[in-house]
Formats: sequence, structure tokens, C-alpha cells
Amino acid sequence: MSTEHPLTDTPLTVDLLRGALDVERTARGLLPHRLPERARTQNNDPQLAMAEAQPSGVRLAFRTRATVVELDTLPTKRVYVGAPPRPDGVYDLLVDGRLAGQATAAGGNTLTIDMAQGTFEQTAGEPGTVRFDGLADTLKDVEIWLPHNEATELVALRTDAPVEPAVDAGRRVWLHHGSSISHGSDAASPTATWPARAASLGGVELINLGLGGSALLDPFTARAIRDAPADLISVKIGINVVNADLMRVRAFAPAVHGFLDTIREGHPTAPLLVVSPILCPIHEDTPGPCAMDIEAFLAGTVRFKATGDPAERAAGKLTLNVIRDELARVVKQRQADDPHLHHLDGRDLYGEADSAGLPLPDALHPDAATHRLMGERFAALAFATDGAFGERGERGERGGDGGRGEGR
Repeated sequence: MSTEHPLTDTPLTVDLLRGALDVERTARGLLPHRLPERARTQNNDPQLAMAEAQPSGVRLAFRTRATVVELDTLPTKRVYVGAPPRPDGVYDLLVDGRLAGQATAAGGNTLTIDMAQGTFEQTAGEPGTVRFDGLADTLKDVEIWLPHNEATELVALRTDAPVEPAVDAGRRVWLHHGSSISHGSDAASPTATWPARAASLGGVELINLGLGGSALLDPFTARAIRDAPADLISVKIGINVVNADLMRVRAFAPAVHGFLDTIREGHPTAPLLVVSPILCPIHEDTPGPCAMDIEAFLAGTVRFKATGDPAERAAGKLTLNVIRDELARVVKQRQADDPHLHHLDGRDLYGEADSAGLPLPDALHPDAATHRLMGERFAALAFATDGAFGERGERGERGGDGGRGEGR
């Protein structure tokens, strides 16, 4: 005789979500966004549109005695023409802060990307179900971290016991902005990206604005950070500016100043940490643009290469070493009037010595082991007592809605 209780539906509402800056109400349910609607309307780049809709750091958070949890979702899965199939996105289940299960969802939409042609084609699909069972019949805090690399529409939530929104534990909110490396690149799962790992070790609530290919000092991103709830803020700048080859040294420092000025309009005293790029040998002294290595791709391997000429530095082209020097100079200049501004050399997270034992598999993105290493190092540096985000530091003016997003 089965003792399993029947499952009942819990309406999916914005107050069950954390880590999103906006939540779109669709015909099926909720679609989390990591940029607000105004920023999305000002963007004309399909890459950024895809990246911001991938819910890195976004999670459902609730309290329940349920022993079974089911979540219907409609993921959007990417297929790259000519490349091996990508694995399905992973859903991480945390119970009282500890990883208690992982699952994937079948079905979903398909986004076919032809990188050679620069085209995107989406095919509609059906929702799938993620199920977690065998949970203890005790009152507990449950989080379901959505896949960091798949847009995920939330359709239905079912449990065998009532659900209520998680209680605000009063933890500081850390908002981090960066590139695909911060977005999650080749991390093993959503709680294994380096920002998620660092947030767990630092005991903070994460809002991850790591946007694959899109950490480009866009003014609308700066305004999104300005208006978001945050006690602690970090911006990791550099790799996308180089590999997209969108500006020269003359424009870079003023753009950084403008980006930081905008953030400070909303967070005048929050600890603000500027992080320069981690080591990336192909771009240390060679400008962009960055391109896929076609020969490697035809052989079945994804690798990237720098296509610029080191001699072009004389004409103002940017490399990672140039950007590190400029960021250090800008931060030092601003610190005279901003005692809450800090700087971290990204090579302290991943540098020359690490590259020998943990090379970047595609010459651009860290692997799962390197994500873990970077998260641990960031936590040790930034969340130390005397670090930029140490408890001795002043709490920022959070404002906003605690990172739960504003539905529409």
C-alpha cells in the first residue's frame, strides 16, 4: 500500500523567486530575467538577449515539509550547428543550504545557432518535469537553482505538503557583474559557478549579472545595477571588451568611469569591488577580436583564438594587460574620493601557475575545477574580515525588493 501523499499545485509567484531582476508573466507561467525590461528594450544584441534570459543564480526558495517536489519547466536548449550535442541543463536542489539532489528536464524549446552564419532559429517544444523525492518529512528551507545556461520558463510547482516563501534571513545581498566566466561557462551546475560558490562560502544572497559575451560597459547594465537591491557590488571587466574589439584605450577609461559613476548614483557607500580579468593567454598581449578556431572545430573541438596583431597596441587596441593597468589606475584615482571602492587583480583568482595545471579547455573559459578554485579564492579574498566585503565593511543601501524581481 502506497503511503505517498497526493501532490497539490502551489501557484508560481514572484515571492518564491530570488536572484532575478525582473519576472515576465507569460501564457504558461513565469520567465525570470536578469536584466529589467527597460534594459532589454534598449538592447539590440541577440547574444545579450539570450544570456540575460539564462537564469544563472536564479532560484526558487520556499519552506515546506514536503517529501516530494515537482517542477514543470519549459527550457530553451541550445544546439550549435556542427558541434556535439550539449548536455541538458542541471537543476540543483538545496535543503537547508546543502546540495540534496540534481535533475534535468526533458523536452523544451530548441535554439539552433549557426556560428559560421551568425543565425539563430528557435523551434517550439513542450514542458518537461523535474522531480525530487525522498526528502525528510521535516520543516526545511528548499531552494531549486535553475540551470545557469538554459532559459527556463516556470510552468507549475507541485508538492505533497504546503509551501510558503522562504523567510528573509537578513543576509547581505551581493550583486556581481561579469562575462561568460561569471555567468558560469563550463561550470558543472548552477551552484558550482564561481560566483555561486563564493556566495555560499561568504554567507550572502547572490544576484548574478554575469552575462555571457556581454560585459561591455553598456549604460543600461550600469543602470540596472544602480537600481537593483544590493549591499555588496562587484564588476569584473575586461575579457569581453578585448575579445569583442569594441573600443580603444582612449574610450575605455572614460567608459569605466561612467559605468562606476552610474552605479554610485544608486549605491553611494556600498562596498564596490572592481575585478580585472583572469589570465587568458591568447589575449594577454594580443588584441581581439576573438574567433572560433575553425580547424579545431572541424576536428570536433571547440577552441578560440585571438585574431588581432600585438603591434596594434601602439594604435590603441586593447589587450588584457593594458586593461589591467587601466583599471588599477582608474580605481586608484577614484579612491581619493571613494573610500568604499576596491580593486582585485583577476590573476589572483586564476593566474600563470594555475594555467599550467588547469589550462582553459577552449583557450577562453575555465572548466568546472577552475570555477570551484576561483570561487574559493574570491571568498577568501573578498569576504575575509579585512577584505572588500568583510563584515567590518559598511552595509550598502540595499533598497529594491531583495532580488526577487518585479513581475509584470
